[in-house]
This record gives sequence, structure tokens and C-alpha cells, in this order.
Amino acid sequence: MARSIAISHKSCLAALALCLVAAPAMAKEAPAADAPQTEVKPAAPKLIVAISVDQFSADLFAEYREHYTGGLARLLKGAVFPAGFQSHAATETCPGHSTLMTGAHPARTGIIANTWVDLSAARAEKKVYCVEDESKPESSTAKPFVSSVHLKVPTLGEWAKKQWPASRNVAVSTKDRAVVMMGGHQIDAAFWYDRGAYTSFVGAPLPPEVLKLNDGLKALLAKGAPAMAVPAWCAARDRAVQAGSVTVGTGRFVLDPKGKVKPADQLRVSPRADAATLDLAASLLTSMKLGKGTAPDILSVSLSANDYVGHAYGTEGLEMCIQQHELDQKLGAFFAKLDASGVDYAVMLSADHGGIDLPERLREQGVPEAGRGDAALSGEVLGRAIAAELGITKPLPSCNPGPDVAGNIVCSDGVGGDYWISPQLTPEERAKVSEKLVARLKAHPQVEAVFTADEIAATPYPHGHPQDWSLIQRARASFDPTRSGQVYAALKRAIIAMPKAGPGYVTTHGSIWDYDRRVPMIFWRKGMKGMEQPQPVETVDIAPTLAALIGLKVPEGAFDGRCLDVDGGPADTCR
Repeated sequence: MARSIAISHKSCLAALALCLVAAPAMAKEAPAADAPQTEVKPAAPKLIVAISVDQFSADLFAEYREHYTGGLARLLKGAVFPAGFQSHAATETCPGHSTLMTGAHPARTGIIANTWVDLSAARAEKKVYCVEDESKPESSTAKPFVSSVHLKVPTLGEWAKKQWPASRNVAVSTKDRAVVMMGGHQIDAAFWYDRGAYTSFVGAPLPPEVLKLNDGLKALLAKGAPAMAVPAWCAARDRAVQAGSVTVGTGRFVLDPKGKVKPADQLRVSPRADAATLDLAASLLTSMKLGKGTAPDILSVSLSANDYVGHAYGTEGLEMCIQQHELDQKLGAFFAKLDASGVDYAVMLSADHGGIDLPERLREQGVPEAGRGDAALSGEVLGRAIAAELGITKPLPSCNPGPDVAGNIVCSDGVGGDYWISPQLTPEERAKVSEKLVARLKAHPQVEAVFTADEIAATPYPHGHPQDWSLIQRARASFDPTRSGQVYAALKRAIIAMPKAGPGYVTTHGSIWDYDRRVPMIFWRKGMKGMEQPQPVETVDIAPTLAALIGLKVPEGAFDGRCLDVDGGPADTCR
């Protein structure tokens, strides 16, 4: 019995020693219930795919998300922020795109609008396009010499190239301004659609894949294409609406080479434009071996069809329904190509601004206040009335080139927004004109608020939740003292800043209201834990988030935004 006990005791000691030796490994395999849980942060992706869907409002996203089955359905499994804000007042393509990859508001990017007025410009045309170099004699807003000269801050792709010289910065779109604003000053490959083909900067040769795509587009434009299929869930939207001389709501995007509209423009204002841009992006992925180098690459893709369709047909008709379906499916096919490449990639999708439907349909849907901006609110009309009232008769530079050599004392780019007062007036005259202009704008029933440049400049730079910003704070986020007008006017809610509807243009955006400011922001990567955060965030948060995702270091204060934790778990994106 004693021997037996001794043997048992000896065996137990041996077993205990074995347990102690094995303890560290066992602890790793089965931690105690109260031990802190940790998660290793995954390696940085080799490719960032930054997608902008032009005029993709948060309202449009919410309306259609239940019908997505393709690429947008995949992204919905990632980190979804349905209340992203283009926080500023100037909700247009160029300012909005300037925020996405710079992390800065238009007040810092310098991109206050698609087009602004410079009455001191040497050329006859006083309007300046956001991505033109107006110092070039051949440049005009209609046919710009495309350049990034007006962008005042670097983009994410530029920061990446500074840290990793081997990093590639690529941007494609239907619109030149989207390419330049997302890519910036140092772009390795930049292509946009122009009159039926993709082109690039002056002097930049077109690679074989672009030439091949252009040949395909040429053949398509010559042959034409039938009406696009209507998804069953779109049928209820098939209803004609009259907007002046234009009928919308029943279009199916027939591509007719013999139509009244040029085939190149028919393609641009259709889902086919997005399909071509995504095909180009996929071919560059292969030819440039994006995501397969020693440093992370940035591929910016701006899809413009949503905006062109919204302008031409509105946001609530059959045309937009078909566009949303096609966008979703084409994104799905694009992501499948990315998957097949074997590249470790992450996707960000957002928008440059939102939008609102045409006022004629809005009124039918119970929005009686919807209407079109009064043409009497244009700078030219107001300026002439004020000049007559003040007795100013001196000849001044015209806002636009043409037979009007008498010129004007006030210029604008439409109705509402910025108003510029002629610098050739005396300081006393300018002060009187400003006072009269403010009074006339405030007295108009379509105007919600009026601010002078001095009032906007004196407003502290806004912080906090963008949905809570006052109107003047929104204007402050768009204000550049060297480019903005001397007076800013915000039209009332649901007043569209276009006096008349016409072919290809029945509604617009650019307002200070949330239907133009709110956009979705979505981040996706294979294996990411899905999450949805309804709290308001800003598009200037995108660049710092992507920078953190790839381990990019930028100087303190480079971004107006903050890093968002898009992981949804212990592996904090922003740490």
C-alpha cells in the first residue's frame, strides 16, 4: 500500500512538472474567462480603391439600398455610415470631390465651386473653371486646359508617394474635375471622358488599354444600342412628368446614332458611362499591376452617370431607378475582377454631393414649396438694377465675353450662391453696391439668408456635428477670401437654382441644405466586421481613415477630419 502511494505520488509530481512546462502554451490556447481579449491588427491593404458616385445622396442610398444585389450589396456588409456630410455650402462636383481624398474642407482646398468669377482676370472671360489653367491662352471654361493649379492641398495619393516613392496614384472618371480633385497634382495615370473618348492631360500619351477602350466606344456610338431592361421593382416609377418643354420619367437609355442629341452625349448621360469608366479602371488594374508593388497604390474612380442622369431626368423617375440597378451590377462585376487579381484591396465609396428631384414632380408628391429660382436673382440682373439706382454709368468688364461691352457691376454663376462686385468701382461705390445687393437679396421671397464676405470671414471655423452647423458655418467651410464672392445668398429649401428646365437639365444641386450635403460613406475589406454607425460624420474623415488603414503618416493638422474606426472590433483602425 505504501509503495503504491509512493508510486502514485511520484507520478503526480511528474505530471505536475509536465503541466508547469506546458502551461504557457496551454494558456495561449485556452485563456481564462476573465483574461483581456486582444486582436492582432491585420496587415495594411496593398490597394485602396476610392469610389465616388456623383450626386449619390444619402436619401437616394436609403431609398434603393433594399434592392441592391451586386457591388453595393457587398459594400453594405462593411462599415456603413449613412449620414456622411459634405459639410460645406457649395455642394457641387469640384468642391465635393476636393474633400474626399484631401481630408480638407473647400475653405482649405481653395475649390469653392465648379466655376467662380475673377473680374481681375486678364482674359475676356471672367469665369474660371476649377480645373483649368486660365493663364494658358487656349483655355476657356468650355474647353479648359486641364490642370490642378487651383487645388491648394495634397491628396492622399500624393502623401502616399511622398512616404513611399514607389506608390502609384491613379484616377479615372467621366469628368476631368473629378479626376483632378481625387488625384491631385501628382497623378501617375489620369483619364476622363471627352466627346466620345477617354483622354488625359495635354501631352500625356494614351496607353494601349485606353486606345482599345476608345475604339470600342467609337464602334458602340456608331452602331447604337437598344433600350435598357427595366427591373421589375422599377416599374412603378414609369410615369411621365412634364418640366417646361421636357418630358421625363419614362426614359430607357436608347443609344441612337441618328438622334437629335449627339451619341457621345447620349452615352455620357446614361449608365453606359459608368460601365466604360469601370472597364477602364479594371484594365489599368491589370496593365499597371496595381496593388502588386512594394508600396500601397491608390486607385480613385469617380462614376459620373448618377449625376448626369439626375440632372437630365431627376432623382425619382424610371431613369434613376435603372441607373441605380446598373450601378449596383457594374460595381459587382468590377469587384469580381478585383477579387480575381488576387490583390489585397480595401474599398471606400462615397459621393461629392447629394441632390433633389425636379420641382414639378416634388409638387406632385406633396412638396408645395418646391420651385425654380427666379432669374431676377442673377448677378447681371441685380447689378444693372443697382447701377441704375446708384447712377453708376462707367463701362466695366463684362462677366462673360460677348457683345455686352458695357459690362456689369455684379456677377454670379447663376442664381443664389456667390456674388462678385466689380473691383473697378471705388471703395465707396463697392460699399454702396454691397449694401444695395444685400438688401435686394434679403427682400426676395426665395432667399433664406444673406451673408457678406466680412461676416463669413469673421465666423470661427466650424467644428462638431455637421448636421448642427448654422447656415453661416456651412458657408464658412466653403469660403476662400481670394476666390469667394463679396456676398453669399442661400435660397430657401426646395428652391432649385435654375430658372428653367431644358433638354438634359431639369434639376440641380449646390444648395446649403442637407439633401445636398448628406451622402453615404462606406468602407469595405475582405474579412472586415460589418457595422453601421448612424451618427453624423464628414467626408473629410475619409482621407485620415484611409491613411491609418495603410499606415500613412502625415503632418499634424494636414486633415480637417478625423480617423474613423471602421474595423468594428478590437483591432482599431485608428490606433
